[in-house]
Amino acid sequence: MTHTARRIGRSLALVLPVVLVLSGTLAVTSVPWAGRTTESQMLTASSENVSVRAKSRAPQDVLRDQLLTELQEKDAGTALTHLQRAVEERPSLARHCITIARALGRAAVDRYGPTRAQTFSRPVCDTSFASGVSQQAQGS
Repeated sequence: MTHTARRIGRSLALVLPVVLVLSGTLAVTSVPWAGRTTESQMLTASSENVSVRAKSRAPQDVLRDQLLTELQEKDAGTALTHLQRAVEERPSLARHCITIARALGRAAVDRYGPTRAQTFSRPVCDTSFASGVSQQAQGS
């Protein structure tokens, strides 16, 4: 009995993988998305539909975008207050404070006009907000 069981086991060990591979191949070719064209089909990922991972953004860029959005939704004074707090909480942002404040100043002129934008000016980042207002006012 042991000898017969061993022979059957060996036969199955040789035949079963072949049967599984053939049945899997037949199953894949019979699904609806495997069209019946004469061209050979290749199931690969399309480079057009591949999602690309977004590049990580620098903290100062994220902060600037948040503050510009806040300026549009609320007012320039709130955005400047949050800029000052962000620089106090994260001193590494201090070297970017001037460029962020200038961007806020330019955006304030676009939203409020030069005269009203200037009323929000305060000594955040060496009066860079006022500098941005002035630059934008001269350019508009």
